[in-house]
Amino acid sequence: QKSTGRCWNFAVHNAMRIPFMKQWNIEEFEFSQAHFFYWDKIERSYYFLNNIVETAKRGEDVNGRLVSFLLSDPIGDGGQWDMIVNIINKHGVMPKKCFPESFSSESSGRMNAILKSKLREYAKIIRELFTAGTAETDIQAKVDQQMHEIYNIVGICLGIPPVTFTWEYYDKNKKYNSVGPISGVEFYEKFVKPYFNVEDKVCLVTDPRPSNEFGKGYTVDCLGNVVGGRPVFYNNQPVDVLIDLVAKSLKDGEPVWFGCEVSKRLALAHGIEDLDL
Repeated sequence: QKSTGRCWNFAVHNAMRIPFMKQWNIEEFEFSQAHFFYWDKIERSYYFLNNIVETAKRGEDVNGRLVSFLLSDPIGDGGQWDMIVNIINKHGVMPKKCFPESFSSESSGRMNAILKSKLREYAKIIRELFTAGTAETDIQAKVDQQMHEIYNIVGICLGIPPVTFTWEYYDKNKKYNSVGPISGVEFYEKFVKPYFNVEDKVCLVTDPRPSNEFGKGYTVDCLGNVVGGRPVFYNNQPVDVLIDLVAKSLKDGEPVWFGCEVSKRLALAHGIEDLDL
């Protein structure tokens, strides 16, 4: 992931490629993390602008905690499981060789700074339109206009993924194969989903606070990346349940996608976790 917050992106594509490689009998393969990254930036920008619209409709104070939090980080690199499902279902996947890494995909700081500045500027414009009593249709038209500039910025920084691509490869038997032209969604539906379906997975968390009971589901207001997509949903379970299910998954040969707070124990100089730090 280099100098980016794309750990969740790499993790799901690595979990996905293991059954994919077994099924298609290939020695080496990698999905395009840059393709996912591109569409997450586009979709998340649109999601943010629509959150600004919705919070204005609710009458949320621009200086209140919610809007202030949204403005503090409009376009981070990290994400949640349901955000993965949203991007892959809508835009599919593709081989890395069909949309490789770029400077900004490996070092996203400058791109994110530009996007953050533009999205805050656009949020101010949207709030001013609401204050002036502008019709909702005209506000949505303004959001669509703003997204043209977002597309330009992200496209300049990351390149633009191909609408269709052709994947050529040799399997372990040295047999040449060619797939395509095919879209990212078609590639996922036909060649990946039967062996790794992101919708078949369940996102479990452990939140031991007394206010959040185990065995119940939770979500977070305004957290997501695709307008109209799946909301972020957490199934809260005791940590013993998570440990047991992780062990069972690994014994069955299925990788486990997980997120954890490693910053307090990560020895950056060595790249390993040290439980004694």
